[in-house]
Amino acid sequence: MKTQVAIIGAGPAGLLLGHALRAENIDCVVIEKASADYVLGRIRAGVLEETTTDLLRQLGLSARLDKEGIREEGFAFADGERLVRIDILALTGKHTTVYGQTEITRDLMDAAAGRGLEIFYEAAEVALHDVAGDAPFVTFTRDGREQRIDCRFIAGCDGFHGVSRQSIPARADRIFERVYPFGWLGILADVPPCHDDIVYASHPRGFALASKRSPTRSRYYIDVALDERLEDWSDDRLWDELSIRLGPDLAANITTGPALEKSIAPLRSFVFETMRHGSLFLAGDAAHIVPPTGAKGLNLAVSDVIYLARALTGYFNRHDNDGLASYAEIALARVWKASRFSASLTRLLHQFPEDTAFDRRMRKAEMDFIASNTAAQKAIAENYVGLPL
Repeated sequence: MKTQVAIIGAGPAGLLLGHALRAENIDCVVIEKASADYVLGRIRAGVLEETTTDLLRQLGLSARLDKEGIREEGFAFADGERLVRIDILALTGKHTTVYGQTEITRDLMDAAAGRGLEIFYEAAEVALHDVAGDAPFVTFTRDGREQRIDCRFIAGCDGFHGVSRQSIPARADRIFERVYPFGWLGILADVPPCHDDIVYASHPRGFALASKRSPTRSRYYIDVALDERLEDWSDDRLWDELSIRLGPDLAANITTGPALEKSIAPLRSFVFETMRHGSLFLAGDAAHIVPPTGAKGLNLAVSDVIYLARALTGYFNRHDNDGLASYAEIALARVWKASRFSASLTRLLHQFPEDTAFDRRMRKAEMDFIASNTAAQKAIAENYVGLPL
């Protein structure tokens, strides 16, 4: 089989890139090692920047988003003493939208056939070949048969553990990483949110987040040590800990219920500074990971997709190589800014094992400054809603 672009990975980044290319009449296929049901079963973030929602609307994929998405005009910090609201609409003129990543993936899957986007699910033993040259190809096994796809470019959208980044020759000076000494223990439940805004809470016992997926479905997190076991956290224990960390005012509005999903996700900051190698381009988690603090991960993947789709469209439709030549530099500039924001919020809101009394006082002073300074709030709001492309 031959195509112009082979896309590795059928998460939101890979599917969005496929839709964007097909909208420009560029041939492409998506290759995914997991089943469609498994991909849809992944529970991920759900706070979307306008950059993300704008792209979905441009591609004609926003019908359910426009109907079910929740417009968010602010969020809040809590530190046990007060609630500091960041009014992002007043400070930036923009807003975010709460709409689960699973729902985005479902919308992209459902619209794929109508756009002529072919997706190969359950592709085993995926391998990339000759990526340094002008005639790369992809091999994989499906239904017991080995298959080969020849292409001009490969887009690696297959996440942190995918084959795409591993196909680039290793060099230590390309990798920048910080592994955090905790993970986020999350619970998804069919209960109404405890507050109108998403709330990020810092407490002496640790971090907590009160988020939502709909008016009747909530997502909560606390940070836990990396050696904690999920089976040690009953629903009741997790609800009790959330009530403590969120503080009495928010706790009074928490409605508890059985977990629909519960998991522990480790946190890391990671940037792989080679987002292009020959005919292979990386996008999304294949090239970078940010802590979920600040909701940048999915939105950062979408900005990669926008840059890469523009570059590939320029190459195929206008014989313009400039976009491809500058893709990595432009994408990485936004990656590092988002990484800075996510890391700074993580530092502000979490207790680290090595923290001293000085560190704790500095954290309190920073929160005092944010609470009393409009310029500080505006800088946070601008980063939260997404920096310009």
